[in-house]
Amino acid sequence: MKAAIVDKHNHVSVVDKKLRSLKYGEALLRMECCGICHTDLHVKNGDLGDKTGIILGHEGVGIVKEIGPGVTSIKIGDRVSVAWLYQGCGHCEYCLNGTETLCPDVKNSGYTVDGCLAEECIVMADYSVKVPEGLDSAAASSISCAGVTTYKGVKISGIKPGQWIAIYGLGGLGNLALQYAKNVFNAKVIAIDVNEAQLKFAAELGADLTINSREQDAAKIIQEKIGGAYAAVVTAVAKAAFSSAIDAVRPGGRVVAIGLPADSIDVDIPHLVTRAIQIVGTVVGTRQDLAEAFQFAAEGRVVPKVTKRTLEEINDIFQEMEQGKITGRMVVDFKS
Repeated sequence: MKAAIVDKHNHVSVVDKKLRSLKYGEALLRMECCGICHTDLHVKNGDLGDKTGIILGHEGVGIVKEIGPGVTSIKIGDRVSVAWLYQGCGHCEYCLNGTETLCPDVKNSGYTVDGCLAEECIVMADYSVKVPEGLDSAAASSISCAGVTTYKGVKISGIKPGQWIAIYGLGGLGNLALQYAKNVFNAKVIAIDVNEAQLKFAAELGADLTINSREQDAAKIIQEKIGGAYAAVVTAVAKAAFSSAIDAVRPGGRVVAIGLPADSIDVDIPHLVTRAIQIVGTVVGTRQDLAEAFQFAAEGRVVPKVTKRTLEEINDIFQEMEQGKITGRMVVDFKS
């Protein structure tokens, strides 16, 4: 089979690779689609350590081709997900209390184990979530990482119907965060970005207010117009976005960090304390979160903007990602 692996030069090569035999609890998928995530770029570049030889990809949808011993949760022919959460230990406090993504022994697809940017992929059956009927595989692949990550971010922001939430960064993650906030949580959404094309797209998706933070002070405008946002979700990777989000929320507001800036930021602790502002981080979502995120997409409340590409274009995709040229999600289509 063809697979995209990280080679020794922090470059991705498409090679022929043979997968091992299935072990207890595993299943083999024939991949239909695999989205390209910014985390794949970090893995490829060695930002998260040397991952030479790993098959990239953790944003996939495939058809079950074979099941190993002990598998009862899925069957041959099912359409299921491949997500960042490959497997938890199953018995630590995090796995038992509904925060399994924080398991200290967690395994992650395309990072600590081979991923799904390949024609076939091995998954732990119990961690592979079924895709609802009627949800396109390319769209579902985006939900399996970008969608569930932003859904979880909006979910833990504590936003209530009718309240204002600020979304910083309207790229592949942010446009999904906007849709979940608007169409699932019934919030009023402020979209903040430095790219006019992204802001135009955000307006088309229903953003109630758009701000170009390159030209305007977003936090100042938000405070003046609505007295501050109740919550902010930051999918951008710029330090300035995080600083602005902290200044944009009202007393008691919550800032949810999703993006991964290269540098640390300075935080005014007295400002946090006196205004009771919370800053929380979130990393993807659990299997339950993914099932919920899939269902909302299947109902048409969230529609990922995807562009289908070929596996051979993988390095072009990464270059476009680094240059900020991508709107929505790039998805490798194995069906064609």
